[in-house]
Amino acid sequence: MNLMHKYFTKHRAPILREKKAQGPFCKSCYVVTGIFVFLFLWGLCGYIIFSRPEFKQFSGFLPGPTLKALIKLFFDPDFWSSVVASLRRVLIGVGIALLLGLPTGLFIGYSKRLQVMSYTPIQFIRMISPLSWMPIALLVFDTFESTIYFLLTMATIWPIMLNTSLGVKRVNPQWLKMARNQGANHHQVLLHIVLPASIPYILTSLRLAIGVAWIVLVPVEFLGISSGLGYIINDARDTMEYDRLMAIVLAIGIIGFVLDGTIQLVQKVFRWTWVS
Repeated sequence: MNLMHKYFTKHRAPILREKKAQGPFCKSCYVVTGIFVFLFLWGLCGYIIFSRPEFKQFSGFLPGPTLKALIKLFFDPDFWSSVVASLRRVLIGVGIALLLGLPTGLFIGYSKRLQVMSYTPIQFIRMISPLSWMPIALLVFDTFESTIYFLLTMATIWPIMLNTSLGVKRVNPQWLKMARNQGANHHQVLLHIVLPASIPYILTSLRLAIGVAWIVLVPVEFLGISSGLGYIINDARDTMEYDRLMAIVLAIGIIGFVLDGTIQLVQKVFRWTWVS
């Protein structure tokens, strides 16, 4: 047994280095393969559908025309101004949801009584589709921008609130007990123990909220506004530029993928901090 232990101790480091060297390469191969499979299925299904005479006008949805339009789109100033407008709305909507949902989630997770009292109302309201609030929001708010912010907030506040409260409930009870024994009050416990320990859950809630907001954004921007990704999708549809329409859809996916990846990178930093 000692001989086997010495052998594996001696050779473990080279093996780990080899795995680390091969890992990213193998992962990249799988990523590239997945992209090619996606493009192949897209082209195959598109050819089967749009090769029929009655669908010839929609040939812009095929990969070739769409990718050409996507390249042109990246050099279009109007597209980037729409991206900036949409990102601004998402950031404001999610920011409002964070300001409201984060402290509420902390208090709900920290107080069992408040958790029991708020469970039924929260579960009831969060099951209402955010888009169903649109007629009410149009009556209450003076501008379309305010309506969009409200709808995005209603869509994203629940994952922030619920994940934050879950993070609070999973804080090590021994930490709380030690803090109280040292004379810490509720404010100090929340600020110096509960909040830092809940950061991984808060980041997860932020990732979910941004994903939900990015999905809800486009139908919300179908309101009477003259900027944003939803607006230029409608414009491409009305002008029957189907290659541009599909390119905008792909661009929305790419931007959403980048946003999600950014939050994932931040999550890895804090996960390493707290696990170690």
